[in-house]
Amino acid sequence: MRFAFTEEQEELRSTVRKLLDRHGGPPIPDPGAPDAGFDPALWKQLGEIGAHALAIPEEHDGVGATLLETLIVVEELGRRLVNNPFLGSSVLSAQALLAAGNTEACERLLPGIASGEQVVSLAWAEADSPWSVSTFATSAELGAEGWRIDGRKTLVLDATRADVLLVVAMADGEASLFEVSPSTTATASTPLDLTRSIGEVHLSGTSAQLIGAAPLQRITDAAAAAVAAESIGAAQRWLHETVEYTKLRKQFGRPIGSFQAIKHRLADCYAAIESARSLSYAASWAVSTQDDQAGELASMAKSACCEAYSLIAAEGVQLHGGIGITWEHEAHLHLKRAHAAKHLFGTPQSHRASLPLRGTAD
Repeated sequence: MRFAFTEEQEELRSTVRKLLDRHGGPPIPDPGAPDAGFDPALWKQLGEIGAHALAIPEEHDGVGATLLETLIVVEELGRRLVNNPFLGSSVLSAQALLAAGNTEACERLLPGIASGEQVVSLAWAEADSPWSVSTFATSAELGAEGWRIDGRKTLVLDATRADVLLVVAMADGEASLFEVSPSTTATASTPLDLTRSIGEVHLSGTSAQLIGAAPLQRITDAAAAAVAAESIGAAQRWLHETVEYTKLRKQFGRPIGSFQAIKHRLADCYAAIESARSLSYAASWAVSTQDDQAGELASMAKSACCEAYSLIAAEGVQLHGGIGITWEHEAHLHLKRAHAAKHLFGTPQSHRASLPLRGTAD
């Protein structure tokens, strides 16, 4: 079976790319202000073209498309290393709410996500078991005044920007999803990747509203496919920028791109990204259609795409020579984004370990 995007999907990609290109490349962030790269005007414009609403049903003020269209937008955002809450709010939180199946919560929260007027963040990871899908130290108890949560969540995307937190906690022995007001519970962290906003959430007897059982496998698959798409977008653009630079930089009177050793390195990068891109598109399709192989393909894509991006990011720094290690150049942003992406929602090694063994003898 041959996979191809439809004319409408290609038009969506083109529209988002043109919008992002008008805003230019990633700003060099201030390490003391991790949110410095956030552009409220761009966030609003993404809402105006319906990007936030793509995978949200029409009855919740969405477009009624699929997660596949949303991941096309994610790929384009990755291409420009955009720092905004799209991944955490428009993708992960929206998918978590839809999968949890709580109609009342969907009616209350999804319209705000669809318009971009409300940012919802998913508080999932914990320090001792970052991306567990079974057990958590964070716990919830039902008392006379309702549910109360105690625990600490780490690596929460856009924690300090969020209007609502979706917190995964153990309730009666089951991983459950709760709605929590961030108020004073969220604090910003200074991440390795300064183009992504993360934080911690501290919960101590915090009032919460039960949404339902936490659909963590669905969230894991969507997260893996999304980071794969984001990494492919970033890797593709950075490889293009690197190739263009090797045509301009000269040594011994000729462009460095004309040297056979450089050609070999660039060819290796190209081969890595092309095979990883195929896996990314397969995973995006499988997760959006809830195919039986969605989990396997998402893990394969996350592993391959993040490792391909890491290769291209590192080679790009080397081939950009001296300017590749200066703060004012975007090379270091790609290196840090690639390294951080490998650890977000599970490492390549952990995703490969989750895959079933095939071809073994009886």
